[in-house]
Amino acid sequence: MASFGFTRSFSNHRWGCDRSEVFGPQKGLGVLDPWEIPFLNTLILLSSGAAVTWAHHAILAGKEKRAVYALVATVLLALVFTGFQGMEYYQAPFTISDSIYGSTFFLATGFHGFHVIIGTIFLIICGIRQYLGHLTKEHHVGFEAAAWYWHFVDVVWLFLFVSIYWWGGI
Repeated sequence: MASFGFTRSFSNHRWGCDRSEVFGPQKGLGVLDPWEIPFLNTLILLSSGAAVTWAHHAILAGKEKRAVYALVATVLLALVFTGFQGMEYYQAPFTISDSIYGSTFFLATGFHGFHVIIGTIFLIICGIRQYLGHLTKEHHVGFEAAAWYWHFVDVVWLFLFVSIYWWGGI
């Protein structure tokens, strides 16, 4: 809901006010190219969603090692995503105090990043449980919760990519 609220505020200012007065990026304020790190991060996050689906299918098929490999791949992709997001924050040509664009960008992507970290921890725990043999094809509800959560993180990122990076930087 917080992501929706930030984007709604962002959209209201985008459509309701003179861009140079309120919205930003103001003239002279650089923005991030959506087709560089943000697009790469989109591919990484979608790949991690495919990997967690691979893990789910492996669990259902009783292939314990493949499930562990898929969960390791998912977690590694999540860590790469988080690293690129941190690098992007460090290199951003604007700050949180640079108009509504800066505050919305850092708050919305920051909340998303927080959810990525929570999901990564969730998946690490599932990976450990899978490695220890705690998850079976009959009993893996904790993993399913983690997978649903991870897919939610993917969908929110797609929304942020379109609304903040692509549309917001126009």
